[in-house]
Order: sequence, then C-alpha cells, then structure tokens
Amino acid sequence: MGAKTFEVTDFQNQVLQSSEPVLVDFWAEWCGPCKMIGPLVDQIAEEYTGKMRVGKLDADAYPEVLMQYNIMGIPTLILFKDGQPVERVTGYQPKDRITAKLVPHLA
Repeated sequence: MGAKTFEVTDFQNQVLQSSEPVLVDFWAEWCGPCKMIGPLVDQIAEEYTGKMRVGKLDADAYPEVLMQYNIMGIPTLILFKDGQPVERVTGYQPKDRITAKLVPHLA
C-alpha cells in the first residue's frame, strides 16, 4: 500500500460517507493484474491528493461489497462521489486511461 492510500475496513464510513471523492481499488493478494495496477493506483493517489482519497479493499475479505456493486472481476476501480459510484474501470488499464475517466468527476 502506498503512502497516500488507505485500507478500506469500514466501507460505509470511509467511502460512502466521505465528504470528498473516494477511488476504491478492489483487489486480492492472488490476483496478478491487481499487482500490476497497484503501483499505478499509488501514483494516482499521490498526484490527486486533496482532490480525492484512494482506498484499497481486499475483495476476499468483503465479498458482500463486491456483490452490492456487481463486481465480477478484479482489479476493479470505482470512484465514489457523494456516496454514489460515478465511474468504473475494470481490469488492467494504462494510467492515462484511468485518469482520463476520473478527472471529469473531480472538478
């Protein structure tokens, strides 16, 4: 986990009730593509400090959250704003493609 990311352990309070946008990285220890996208997520967290928070949620520990948001594969990144999912990136994507989808929601 990067210096600017946090572990999501209380989805309701840390994500849904956050006053600023939260990007959640749904990942698992055994997932190869999750390990590939992890450093990109850390870079995004660093670059967008103050505009959004970035959390990592262990998919194996919170299967009910994955079911709630219909997450069929990981890695999946979901940007939550005002408690609602506003953008989703599934699978490994280059960093510029990820940020292109996120930035319009951060204004």
